[in-house]
Amino acid sequence: MAKSADELTGEGLPAVVRTADNLARGAGTGGGHLNLPELRKAAPILERVSHQMAVALSEARALPPSTWLPAVDRARDQLLSGLDRMAPAVQEAAIGARLLPLMLGEDSPRRYFVVFQNPAEARGTGGMPGAYALLTARKGVLALAEFGRDTDMASARPKTDLGAEFAAMYGRNDAVNTWPNSNMSPHFPYAARIWSAAWLDKSGERVDGVLSLDPGVLARLLAASGPARTTDGTVVTAGNVVDLSERTNYAKYQDSRARKAFLLDVARASAGQLLFAAGDPQRRPALLAGLYEVLGKGQMTVWSAHRDEQRELESRPFGGSLPQSEAPYAGLVVNNAAGTKLDYYLDRTLDWNPGRCTATGREVTVKAVLANRAPSSGLPTYVTDRLDKPPYVTREGDNRLLVSYYATAGAKLVKATIDGKKALMSPGVERGHPVYTFDVEVPAGSSRTVTLHLLEPPADHAPTVLQQRLARPLRATMHSLPGCHGG
Repeated sequence: MAKSADELTGEGLPAVVRTADNLARGAGTGGGHLNLPELRKAAPILERVSHQMAVALSEARALPPSTWLPAVDRARDQLLSGLDRMAPAVQEAAIGARLLPLMLGEDSPRRYFVVFQNPAEARGTGGMPGAYALLTARKGVLALAEFGRDTDMASARPKTDLGAEFAAMYGRNDAVNTWPNSNMSPHFPYAARIWSAAWLDKSGERVDGVLSLDPGVLARLLAASGPARTTDGTVVTAGNVVDLSERTNYAKYQDSRARKAFLLDVARASAGQLLFAAGDPQRRPALLAGLYEVLGKGQMTVWSAHRDEQRELESRPFGGSLPQSEAPYAGLVVNNAAGTKLDYYLDRTLDWNPGRCTATGREVTVKAVLANRAPSSGLPTYVTDRLDKPPYVTREGDNRLLVSYYATAGAKLVKATIDGKKALMSPGVERGHPVYTFDVEVPAGSSRTVTLHLLEPPADHAPTVLQQRLARPLRATMHSLPGCHGG
């Protein structure tokens, strides 16, 4: 422990601090938002320190957790705690130092298609794709070249082939050619490829990548940048941007064109304020901290059209990828099937409960509860209107959802029910995960419970939980895992 601490404090951490000082001192020169030459110079230093920390972390974890000397045990715990916090941060910094100079146009200008998602109508990657913008980057100077509405993309016919598996899952919804359905899959690179191809078809211009964010991300970043103001004088803040974008605008504007224009104005004003703050030395540190937070949590997603860059992005939380592995996995994904904007009021809980081991695998019971908290009256027609035109009677505020469960690779469904009654479902496969999709009507003020009984491959650790970004966060409970090795 003394050796690791000496190496880190004597060599590694001082190098990181010097690098941070150099970056901060040179940021903003020449109008740039980051000092890209200094960042590129820092890449090998950060790579070396990241490797040093990874080795120290591995060695610390290998030490005995308990000895005859309590002071030593406490020291080990403190060292592990510090390394657990620092090692991922330095690794992310090393990746950023390697990629950002390229992605922010140090060598040649870059263009990015930016999509603002609206979780009031759920889609696999979060919300329905709404307003969009074109972001340019030249030697670290960022600029917003163009803004548009989702309806502008309706006529685009993207020329992209996402494979037979994607077609089997989403072909019936024409996800490639229908803009509102383009991100039904939770695997963000699929949506990004469709969006980039759609922009190429519409404009004739290729982009270098795609970024996606939602009002929740804007709220976190506006907390650092300060409020924005729309052309009609509306003040957009960290405290009101989610409500403005996902609820209030529907009551304020009866005309859909006026409403879309207002949402576009909110996006334009917010993005402009963020770029202004990024150029302000006083606000930049807080804004970068907020950006690091939303990227680290996968709330903001990024895709690159450059293969080497995408290979690195796809493995990070902000890559928005559905992992293609055999590790335990639990994914609850909701797509709005009614055409309503009622998912602002949707509560979701997921309960994953492992049972006994058998010769064919581990028994697992999954319960997904979907509660529609929408009021039964008083909402604008645009929010409650059922575009699916169901053949059965519905009331104002009733919703309909396509509820998909993404299981561990190799899992098999034994039985499925909705509210205790046998349920029909559509099976599928996406990136190695068995997917079970249920068509669920959720009346206003009620909840529905989807239960799956599965046989999963034996594992000794809890599953990774997919976090679909909707207005209300998923509440997930993963119960303790009894030993199960090889069945």
